[in-house]
Amino acid sequence: MLEKLKELALRYEDLQAQLADPSVYGDADRLRTVNRELKELAPVAETYQAYQKAEADSAAAEAMLSDPELRELAQEELAAARQEMDRLRQELKLLLIPRDPNDQRNVILEIRAGTGGEEAALFAAALLRMYTMYAAARGWKTDTVALNETELGGVKECSVLIEGAGAYSRLKFESGVHRVQRVPVTESNGRIQTSAATVAVLPEAEAVDVKLDPADIEMQVYRASGAGGQHVNKTSSAVRLIHRPTGLVVECQQERSQFQNRDKAMRLLASRLYEMERERQDADIASQRKSQVGSGDRSEKIRTYNFPQGRVTDHRIGLTLYKIDAILDGDLDELIDALVTADQAEKLKSGETA
Repeated sequence: MLEKLKELALRYEDLQAQLADPSVYGDADRLRTVNRELKELAPVAETYQAYQKAEADSAAAEAMLSDPELRELAQEELAAARQEMDRLRQELKLLLIPRDPNDQRNVILEIRAGTGGEEAALFAAALLRMYTMYAAARGWKTDTVALNETELGGVKECSVLIEGAGAYSRLKFESGVHRVQRVPVTESNGRIQTSAATVAVLPEAEAVDVKLDPADIEMQVYRASGAGGQHVNKTSSAVRLIHRPTGLVVECQQERSQFQNRDKAMRLLASRLYEMERERQDADIASQRKSQVGSGDRSEKIRTYNFPQGRVTDHRIGLTLYKIDAILDGDLDELIDALVTADQAEKLKSGETA
């Protein structure tokens, strides 16, 4: 581990030196790459520097043990230095776990109503509200790309762009089937119904990730409309993009401007294509990841929201919290922190290091 830390510390110093090179500032792509890598390496480099200081303090305290007058003080300083080394060593182990290269990216969040008819659509709307409130609490920006609502205010499907540092690192564990158990507003007999909605969390693709050939994209324009024909535009501002090679279709009608809708639709299309490529590349190791938290398998039920008991249960880690109202109001950190910790523990157990 120490050899790897030395290697990363040297790389950090090299990147800092590159920032002093005028040619780097003349190349926007290179500057962005250097700054991104510096930001990723900073926690490791700074923690390693702290570890080296604690190591030096330990050595200095040991040297003082031979002096009878300083022995008591030296023993106290030695114990403190060793305790600090142990703490920093554990922290470094966590920092050396391979980081998901997409962790700092923005997110395309997609929610679709599943089994349960109108009740499933209402639950999908509750999930959309939950994630929107969570994003707001973390200071992230949300921008609706596509929204298909029902007459009762439910959501059949939606796509939302969430912009903010570390958005993907926090939300990636939300991909999967979310199940709700409650008495629907549409149920007159007071019977509890089980419904579901699916959540997909895609890292937003960058220009360097996906090359979109305009010749491969067919654009169609049409008039936007809301639920029940409301909010009908008098101009054809809504945009539908069809990616001919894959058959992918994306739509956006949230903006009044055709140009803005096209821009959002292109971002959504790029992110879906990027996710398709990631899934293709990961297919050969998917079996190794099935046991890991946040595997991204959207076919499995990951969480249940039980209203009669006021509980939310995450089935991947067996965590149950009796705070359903707070969670649906966007208080997700306790759940997500537990998932992050479980993921780190799994990787430490399997011996994964950067």
